[in-house]
Amino acid sequence: MTDVAGSSASKPSLTLALLEKALELQAPLTERHVAHLRRNRPDATPHQIVGRLNAELRATTISAGVGVGAAAAAPGVGTGVALAVSGGEAVAFLNATVLYILARAEVQGIEIHDVERRRTLVMAVMLGDAGATGIGQVAERTGQHWARQIVRGIPQSKINAVNKVLGRHFVTKYGTKKGIVVLGKVVPFGIGAVIGGTANGLFSQGIIKAADRAFGTPSQSWED
Repeated sequence: MTDVAGSSASKPSLTLALLEKALELQAPLTERHVAHLRRNRPDATPHQIVGRLNAELRATTISAGVGVGAAAAAPGVGTGVALAVSGGEAVAFLNATVLYILARAEVQGIEIHDVERRRTLVMAVMLGDAGATGIGQVAERTGQHWARQIVRGIPQSKINAVNKVLGRHFVTKYGTKKGIVVLGKVVPFGIGAVIGGTANGLFSQGIIKAADRAFGTPSQSWED
């Protein structure tokens, strides 16, 4: 794995290692998942399939957050155990998010076979405005609906530079801020379930909005 968080001699952070594993696991599943959705609804447009992907992401992440929050709030559950459970939830959240982003690219006609460009796309979407800004500053590409530029317009040397910049932001956001949310779930009297579900709902909605900006509005026809 390319060390996108620092020098090539330094050890990649756990956050980036989890991202790398999610990319490894989810990339081969993307095409099959989209094909499965289309088989279930053969008359569905790309716009409708994206709507289904949005619903899947919300449902998966919210249910994981509620489950962890409830477990953390259970009598006799110590902070260490709750954080261990929350670590598993973070993995589930990351896998669901990676599958969602790659599936949206597939549905909207953006084929990305290079792992470095997949990593760029996923990190940039998950970072929201900061991700789009990072791509603009390093790759000298700006504007809405920038996801196609990753495939068509950014040289490989600049993709590597983008990943280093995005990697540092990614570790800060998902290694720190999400950790604070996880700690917030370790509370008594069932409040943890509410915090867990609400927090993950906000995270997933942020991912969907960032993906809308990156990919643009899905087409109403597969021929388009």
